[in-house]
Amino acid sequence: MRNQLPLALLAVAVAYSQFTGPAYAAARDRTFVASYGNDANPCTFGSPCKTFQHAHDVVAAGGEVTAIDSAGFGPISITKAVTITSPDGVEAGIVPATGGNAITINAGTSDAIGLRGLTINGAGVALNGVVFNTGGSLTVQNCDIRNLTGQGINFIPSDSSSLSVSHSYVGNNGGHGILVQPSGSASATATFNHVETQYNGPFFYGIALDATSTSGTVNGTVKDSVSSNNGGGFLIQSNIPNSLTNLTVVRSVATNNHTAVKGGNEAYLWISETTINNNIVGCDSLVNSYQDNIVLGNLSGDCLAGSEKKQ
Repeated sequence: MRNQLPLALLAVAVAYSQFTGPAYAAARDRTFVASYGNDANPCTFGSPCKTFQHAHDVVAAGGEVTAIDSAGFGPISITKAVTITSPDGVEAGIVPATGGNAITINAGTSDAIGLRGLTINGAGVALNGVVFNTGGSLTVQNCDIRNLTGQGINFIPSDSSSLSVSHSYVGNNGGHGILVQPSGSASATATFNHVETQYNGPFFYGIALDATSTSGTVNGTVKDSVSSNNGGGFLIQSNIPNSLTNLTVVRSVATNNHTAVKGGNEAYLWISETTINNNIVGCDSLVNSYQDNIVLGNLSGDCLAGSEKKQ
């Protein structure tokens, strides 16, 4: 007969195997980093790695990299489907090198990338916070991205893909807070929910959707978000006639910018239940209203103010 381990001992053995064992080269569904970690470790909870990059390299495609405690875990080059995350109460920081990016994504065309609970601070010398070149989708949740010389999020896919940003802050960057700009024939969809973009470059927008570099389309929705003290609040533009490129802004605020909302060059921006106040220009170019907005205190561009709730 084959000998069998008692159930209790078997459970201990299984649990132990999750944290130790010789199979360092085997890909794991979940890896961990910690301030006290070491990249020579197997990246388990009990023996974590030191950097996000090494934990990414050893995790299985579609897996998750989790920060155990608060620390800086270094910039990351993402090449596969993965989620980089930290739990509530843990500040997983990324400080990129001077002139570098915090996170660069060159993944497969169907790969889903998730970033959750991360703090990216460029210290006024790093270039971009997140650069998305290729991949199927990017989801950003509960992240803080600031102090870059370029874009906070630079979503520039060469293949059709989608972006979702929620419950995040993107501010004090030299370029756009968030730029969506596919190239070639790629199309992009983007959704923004409870996003704050503030104090980004004086000639740039908090959220900008730009279809001028592609023969595809760019379509987006902004909901319950704030864009303030930027060069501009919300922008969409295209150079393809009848491109069906649109941005809808709902229940949001654009305040203290140069231009609050702007559509143009064959692209249309729709606003509903949105407050547009104290900008130099309220609405510029092709902006369409559902006539239920609050528009006040702008020096020009009243967003069809005759039919709005103007105070």
